[in-house]
Amino acid sequence: MKTYRIATIPGDGIGKEVVPAGRHVLEALAAADGSFRFEFENFDWGGDYYRAHGMMMPEDGLNPLRDKDAILFGSAGDPHIPDHITLWGLRLKICQGFDQYANVRPTRILPGIDAPLKRCAMEDLNWVIVRENSEGEYAGVGGRAHQGHPIEVATDVSIMTRVGVERIIRFAFKLAQSRPRKLLTVITKSNAQRHAMVMWDEIANLVAKDFPDVKWDKELVDAATARMVNRPASLDTIVATNLHADILSDLAAALAGSLGIAPTANLDPERRYPSMFEPIHGSAFDIMGQGLANPVGTFWSAVMMLEHLGEAEAAKRLMQVIEGVTADTKLHTRDLGGSATTVEVTDAVCKRLGGSVLYSAA
Repeated sequence: MKTYRIATIPGDGIGKEVVPAGRHVLEALAAADGSFRFEFENFDWGGDYYRAHGMMMPEDGLNPLRDKDAILFGSAGDPHIPDHITLWGLRLKICQGFDQYANVRPTRILPGIDAPLKRCAMEDLNWVIVRENSEGEYAGVGGRAHQGHPIEVATDVSIMTRVGVERIIRFAFKLAQSRPRKLLTVITKSNAQRHAMVMWDEIANLVAKDFPDVKWDKELVDAATARMVNRPASLDTIVATNLHADILSDLAAALAGSLGIAPTANLDPERRYPSMFEPIHGSAFDIMGQGLANPVGTFWSAVMMLEHLGEAEAAKRLMQVIEGVTADTKLHTRDLGGSATTVEVTDAVCKRLGGSVLYSAA
């Protein structure tokens, strides 16, 4: 029997509710399958750890993660700690430390979900957004001078390297090539950003020559927002910079019905380090501890983790169960207009997987 070593990092807010739910579902899936098992190790890093130790995770925190097969992450964000500390001190420290340069975010309308695009058929919104996850606008290069004075100045410099741009665009072309429509849209802003984004466009043109079977086009990021709303069927695979894809993927999740259902994979495609899987909904402190968090985004992230581990049939099985649960409107959480709790949704998934032990948020 194969054993997969998984690190769980619930982080902050509702991450502490949905990551344990995700672990429970994975254990139920493994028990029903019988061909593999999980060894979980939990790391209590995040806002509470920061209050106790002055940092979001230990300085050598990457070391105990290196031998894991994957990481299941919850969220980073605490209303009592500045956002740049929570993000750079935990999530980005892991993503950049393990060179998880490909952030992959699938989006589609799941059965039973009332999405905002009423005239859109379910099959019209079936996208995968590929986000450059290691440099660009979030490179962390910049500074502040003359703080507190009228002449104060602050800079954030977007850094794009040829190797960074080429590898993410090549990754996106390969992903588009593997999907039925073989269609890729490259998001840009080279009309206004005349250096780095022009290089981005030039590299896209070069890489495209290696994928003659992929139909591709280029779209300005502002025009892309309108296209996602007005012509969703014209899109399939999308690749964009760190900032652009960050924004577009939240719009995509909202168009599909809720940020609560959206998954993310932070991948090291070369598999030198463990990849990390997480829902995109954030810490949502306003509903923390109330049992209102939607765990579907975490469950879908677990599907992506299973695919990455090579457990394609188990991933397919879990996704079918998730779709069966979302199709039942009685199992919709508040973000989807329902009243189901985190525990009720988790129990429903476990039951459909054949699990006999129900989940308790406690």
